[in-house]
Amino acid sequence: MPVPVPRQRAVPAAECGPAQVSAVALTEEVRRDTAALGAALTVLLVEDDPSGALVPELRDSAGRPIRVRTARNLTEAGRLLTPDVHCILLDLALPAAGCADTEDGTELAVLRQVLELAPRHAVIALTASGDAERGAEAVRVGAQDYLFRDELDSRLLSRAIRYAVERKRSDTAERRLAEGRLRAQENRRLERGLLPTPLLEGAALRFAARYRPGRSRALLGGDFYDAVRTPDGTVHAMIGDVCGHGPDEAALGVELRIAWRALTLAGLCGDQLLGTLQEVLEHERSDEEIFATLCTVDIAPDGRRAGLCLAGHPAPLLIRPGATPVPRLLPFDNNGPALGLLPGARWPRTQVELGAEWSLMLYTDGLIEGRTSPGGPRLGQDGMLDMIHRQLSEGLRGEELLRAAVSEVRHLNGDELTDDVAVVLLDRVA
Repeated sequence: MPVPVPRQRAVPAAECGPAQVSAVALTEEVRRDTAALGAALTVLLVEDDPSGALVPELRDSAGRPIRVRTARNLTEAGRLLTPDVHCILLDLALPAAGCADTEDGTELAVLRQVLELAPRHAVIALTASGDAERGAEAVRVGAQDYLFRDELDSRLLSRAIRYAVERKRSDTAERRLAEGRLRAQENRRLERGLLPTPLLEGAALRFAARYRPGRSRALLGGDFYDAVRTPDGTVHAMIGDVCGHGPDEAALGVELRIAWRALTLAGLCGDQLLGTLQEVLEHERSDEEIFATLCTVDIAPDGRRAGLCLAGHPAPLLIRPGATPVPRLLPFDNNGPALGLLPGARWPRTQVELGAEWSLMLYTDGLIEGRTSPGGPRLGQDGMLDMIHRQLSEGLRGEELLRAAVSEVRHLNGDELTDDVAVVLLDRVA
């Protein structure tokens, strides 16, 4: 018995999705920051009377001198705050620019100004002897530590600087990792929202899809697909590809998919449908050079016949059952132009006999344009046919077949594919 299609969202290929990419990038950044701790430290002392701070000679844990620069005000501090500065020693008694000369207002204001000036640097507050409450408030505001001005010694200050730098880097890395995880969660929700939920309730077909953007950190690329069943029992499926790989192309792909669904459910098909989609593309594209290829199929209610329209798109694969199923390309002689290229273009509809049992695979050119080896020739449609034939002989079907196909194409290419890949598989079992 045919298995009805469940109402669930299609899941894109995600062998290395945004969450994993963000974690890898952040881990590498943390590694670089940690390695930088091995370099000699540089400290910026902000004190209107540097000699009054009595900063002793400083050395790091390896015995190397810690370089000390001095600034008498925040203007000088801004000029001296170069990327090689690791920590700022700030005298809280320093007057803050634009603040009244009151003790409470000035001390916290100058710290806030320094934190705004140097958000990525560790800050140690210097305060009067015994004024622990002021120091604790400085830490609450954002300083990594506080010390008493008249109790500084080389060992104490050197250790405080090292700990402050390490604590700042640790806090920054933890915050970025948390932000990365949050962005990844938002990206996954957005990706699930942008990809279609096939409307195939009641159809005697199985549906599977695989999607992988070509850009490593992209949510979606310019490829798009969808499938719906109209009230007369006809199943309509399509797959398309907007030229280019940027966010504008991805947005246009989503717009075309939504327009296709609305027009299909409204009863349009074939030439009339594609002509209307071309009008949508021409109005929505950001550049007149942008075009889109498209493949649409409409499968008769009895499941034995289909109408095929190609707009500059590769022909689908038809797989019929047998001891060793042999895939073949559907006719592509009537392939019309891509959408957006020729005003007033026509797209002939080809009638195709499917049979009682079959599998129909729609795909974008990202599946066939990868290399067969690093620097080698492209896979092409013939190579794809051979690959799918072999995978079918290994017993792969449905989602497993699509997963294996995309994985092998990436493996043959020797690196991540530069183009987006979308693959849709419709199965009918008598």
